[in-house]
Amino acid sequence: MTPPRFTPLSQSLPASVPFVGPETQERAMGHAFKARLGANENMFGPSPRALAAIAAAARDVWMYGDPENHDLRVGLAAHHGVAPENIVVGEGIDGLLGYLVRLVIAAGDAVVTSDGAYPTFNFHVAGFGGVLHKVPYRDDFEDPDALLARARAVDAKLIYLSNPDNPMGNQLPAETVEQMVENLPEGCLLILDEAYIDLAPDDSAPKIAPDDPRVIRFRTFSKGYAMAGLRVGYAIAAPELAQAFNKVRNHFGIGRIAQAGALAALADQDWLRQIKAKIVAAREGFATVARENDLQALPSATNFICIDCGKDGDFARRVLAELGSLGVFVRMPGTAPMDRCIRVSLGDADALEIFRDALPRALAAARD
Repeated sequence: MTPPRFTPLSQSLPASVPFVGPETQERAMGHAFKARLGANENMFGPSPRALAAIAAAARDVWMYGDPENHDLRVGLAAHHGVAPENIVVGEGIDGLLGYLVRLVIAAGDAVVTSDGAYPTFNFHVAGFGGVLHKVPYRDDFEDPDALLARARAVDAKLIYLSNPDNPMGNQLPAETVEQMVENLPEGCLLILDEAYIDLAPDDSAPKIAPDDPRVIRFRTFSKGYAMAGLRVGYAIAAPELAQAFNKVRNHFGIGRIAQAGALAALADQDWLRQIKAKIVAAREGFATVARENDLQALPSATNFICIDCGKDGDFARRVLAELGSLGVFVRMPGTAPMDRCIRVSLGDADALEIFRDALPRALAAARD
């Protein structure tokens, strides 16, 4: 009997996933986590208007969603002051990254990113045969100068930059990103991943013309809008690039319920402002727990903080493992020297108290 005839590329790839989900870990442990603080989910929840729209749309779930995502694209265009032709909607930023790589990268093409940056992007590049070139972070920040220099050296077709950053949580000034755009090598497209921009300080996003063919900006309803389970992301790009996604995207990938929920969430900016205020307060609450244990919380413009455990990556990994054994799910940066930190998603008051109780116990066990 003949097995499937896989491509040489697929045969060369490891059977891996960018992140091990908390559900996988819970199944392995045989019990649920007490506090789910590792996936950068927004525990403060979505707009009640969005929930009502989701419930109403559920009655029509027998129908496919609009394959053009028309109403959502029009709503997003109005919100951002661009044309609908500048907007493409997809299955979260993760899905859109995969489509972009498929559009741009052929086997052997060079792609530049930071060592320790978002691994799902790397997963897509490897899956389409691209060659990743990585530069180190500088003082826990992405390094635009190093990214540009590496892109010039290898004739990169793509540069990936997240701002605000994941995994460190910090944010480059808008002027720095704007200058990076002006210095892009000819023929190189900047992927600006702004998944957390809704939670960053007001007016801190760089000013980039929507029709600028050198940049594609990705945003999501997973973070500030607290709808990670719906998997709705979008991109703002020059019309030629945005429309090119129609060649490769799953046209029925965003269901009717997801489209309705995202559109209603977008219309409730007052709720987003309330959530942002809660997250700012939670940053201080979780940072206080770090200080109570003689640790430092790094500055954050996101719904998570990195806590410097004060030693090396091996010690931080022990802290992470001990927290897991105490029922607290967190993650950590995977590359030195950032792996001296644990990364903690900001939760509500109950989650904060669980973390406050578990952290000193985890630190004590890790030091033994």
